[in-house]
Amino acid sequence: MSNGDIFVGEIIGTAILILFGAGVCAAVTLRYSKARASGWVVIAFGWGFGVLAGAYTAAPLSGGHLNPAVTIGIAIDTGTWGKVWIYLLGQLVGAVLGAVLAYLVYLAQFQANVRKEGTTQGTADEPVPTLGIFSTIPEIRNPVANLITEIIATIALVLPILAFGLTRGLGESGITVLIVSLLVVGIGLSLGGPTGYAINPARDLGPRIVHTFLPIPNKGTSDWGYAWIPVVGPLIGGALAGLIYHVAF
Repeated sequence: MSNGDIFVGEIIGTAILILFGAGVCAAVTLRYSKARASGWVVIAFGWGFGVLAGAYTAAPLSGGHLNPAVTIGIAIDTGTWGKVWIYLLGQLVGAVLGAVLAYLVYLAQFQANVRKEGTTQGTADEPVPTLGIFSTIPEIRNPVANLITEIIATIALVLPILAFGLTRGLGESGITVLIVSLLVVGIGLSLGGPTGYAINPARDLGPRIVHTFLPIPNKGTSDWGYAWIPVVGPLIGGALAGLIYHVAF
């Protein structure tokens, strides 16, 4: 794979991933969305389908990593680091692009995120916090616990991805990406409750940057004090998964 193919593939694939993922979060969260309040299961499947669409699209160009933790895990296992920076840069650019596209899809709903004053019963229609549409927010803010959650959840993602390469027939059949997408759904349902399961530094950092600069009414904080956890945790988890795979398999 050429450097250009890797860069373009990771941009396109990660943009599709974030478009689906941030899109489903916006659909469930924002007022005047037809899918409002449809719940965590819908979010988990939306992210899983984002992996499905993004990875299948990017696979012919870059292999469809879409996640720095996956790229780091593969590099640690194989010892090949020369193209890692291209993957990581493409993933971050793609995550930014995907977040902007999701914002444009729900532009009217974001613009309606305003407070209406002066009803007979007091303030009505409080603005909806928007950071959770773009990035993760822990339910209980405990840096140590949050970091541990992200590390374990990322190992649960990257180690099976690496092991799928040893599962006879998966690669030839072309269903590896489908299995990975179901794995992401499972992680969301089982391990996503404490932190919102970033399990992908680009997935959290790129959209958080976009949230910081977008002109969303009453958007609230971008919570940069927490932002290091969904970056560092998945990187550690990906590295540990690569090491475990290299030693055990």
